[in-house]
Amino acid sequence: MKLCKDTKKDLLKLAQEKNIHLEGNILKVIDTEGEDPDFVNYIKTSTDKDKSSRKKRLEITKQIQSQNKELTSAAEERENLMNDIKNAFEESEKSKELIEYQNKELTEWKEENERISEELRKALSDAELSKKDAITAKETAEYDLDILQKRKETELISNIVKVALMLIVGAGIATTALYITALLTGKDTYIIGPAWSNTLSILITNAFSIIGTIVGVKYASGKNKF
Repeated sequence: MKLCKDTKKDLLKLAQEKNIHLEGNILKVIDTEGEDPDFVNYIKTSTDKDKSSRKKRLEITKQIQSQNKELTSAAEERENLMNDIKNAFEESEKSKELIEYQNKELTEWKEENERISEELRKALSDAELSKKDAITAKETAEYDLDILQKRKETELISNIVKVALMLIVGAGIATTALYITALLTGKDTYIIGPAWSNTLSILITNAFSIIGTIVGVKYASGKNKF
């Protein structure tokens, strides 16, 4: 492809004043045969610049691709890291929930144990009170029984003593009356006198025997209680 004179002039002027050259495949189709040296040199310089630019663009493209690859790899690593962090956070949340659940169970178990312990303490206290009440009731019953027994014994002893005294006094009065009657009527007192003396001795002896027996029984009863 041949360029007109004005176009070549404008291209040369643009290259000299602003250092702007043609680029791309158009340089391959421009025919420089028979052209003036300045234009030929321009096309050669433009071609060299185009090759240099292409090389630089290729290097930049490679750098960009390499950077993109690195960025992609970094993005993947970042995504993997974020996934790991997410998984770790989820595991942490699960562990937290598990710990909270276990703490809740431990708290409930502690409260249940405290409740049972309190019930046991209350039951033990009630048992102690019941034991004390039973002991008190037993002591009261024993005391009442002892009082009743002593009262019965006292009444029995009193009745026995009364009967014994009545018998002794009656026998003594009867014997004395017979003896006095014999004296007043002038009867022989040879037999009645000794009989009266023997009767009084026997009655007094029996009275003391009865009293001694009663006291001994009472003493033995009181001793057995200890």
